[in-house]
Amino acid sequence: MATKLESSVIYAAGAVQGIVLVTFPAASTIFTSPQEYDLSSTEYGTLFLPQVVLAIAASLGGAWLARRAALKLVYLAGLASSLIAMALLLISTAYTHDQTVAYPLLLVATAFVGLGFGLTVPALNSMTAAFHPDSAGRSVLVLNALLGVGTVLAPLLVAVYVGLGFWWGLPVTSLILLALILIISQRLPLRARTATATAGVRTPLPAKFAVYAGFAILYGICETVNGNWAQLDMTTSHHASTQVAALTLTVFWAMVTLGRIFFAMVHRIRPALTYHLLPLVLVAVFLLISALPAGATWAAVGAFGLAGLGCSALLPLTISFGQQEMAGLTATVTGGVIASYQLGYGIAAFGVGPLLDADITMPQVYRWASLAALAMGILSFVVRRREPAAPVMEKKP
Repeated sequence: MATKLESSVIYAAGAVQGIVLVTFPAASTIFTSPQEYDLSSTEYGTLFLPQVVLAIAASLGGAWLARRAALKLVYLAGLASSLIAMALLLISTAYTHDQTVAYPLLLVATAFVGLGFGLTVPALNSMTAAFHPDSAGRSVLVLNALLGVGTVLAPLLVAVYVGLGFWWGLPVTSLILLALILIISQRLPLRARTATATAGVRTPLPAKFAVYAGFAILYGICETVNGNWAQLDMTTSHHASTQVAALTLTVFWAMVTLGRIFFAMVHRIRPALTYHLLPLVLVAVFLLISALPAGATWAAVGAFGLAGLGCSALLPLTISFGQQEMAGLTATVTGGVIASYQLGYGIAAFGVGPLLDADITMPQVYRWASLAALAMGILSFVVRRREPAAPVMEKKP
């Protein structure tokens, strides 16, 4: 059992990690503003490629690292990576009118965001479950809810700091919080017992995992066209202010977080039914967003809120269903699903930029996104067409 201080620090780290994860998307209007970095849509989208590559590598290699080093060290390395990312973002503000310096700094910063995410989040989940063995499910839910709170706070803080005249207050705030958590964490034991790797023959993932991976990729695309591009849609299609665009992103992430808590706590709704219906909600919402007339600002805010609800439970349920069906491969399944999600994130984070520079409009992007949501709905019946059979177990020597 962990002390209250240890648990509190881990929960706080989850919230701050959520802020860091959404910092770059939350500041999208800053990066594309002619008065600031003046990035094109393609340049803005390319920012996320290093993040995706490092996040996938870290999420796949995190379990391997945890078996060979103390989980605390993996966690501290992830926090340090996030701190470096925020420091580089802050340094880049001194070169906003010199892209030859600012852009490389931003690319390296997003790489450290990905590294921090891939190392910290799995370690936080493992430590939280280990610290609360009698209520592991509830404690992990609390952790992920707090991470969601962080994703809500990032665009909200951007709006506040933009209103005060210094948007870079967001990375400064993150830097201070990360430094405090690092200092406190380094002084705590943070000893968490995790499952020891079984030596011997490794069992490959069954062919069915490809369906889970495909679903996670499609989910990553659907989430990211909202999380990374909603603000630009608001400013270009609806001529919204920076503050209203930031509010839109806040509403989206708030509904993602609230939806996850709601579907986790309301047991009358079968998880399989939720899994089948939410992609259809996304299809309808994407078509609604694409059909809204120019200037329908508050209708668009509400639509993006509904998109957050549509996204909310899909990724956690994909991980949960995969762990149930392949029970002896839970760590591998979790890492694989998260890596697949990051691949979908990368496709949408980068792919939309060149489309916009080729004069494709955001409403057209959302119409195409509805096809990804429809494909996800079809795959949901393949993933959960019946109750899982006997779990796949790892071979022992």
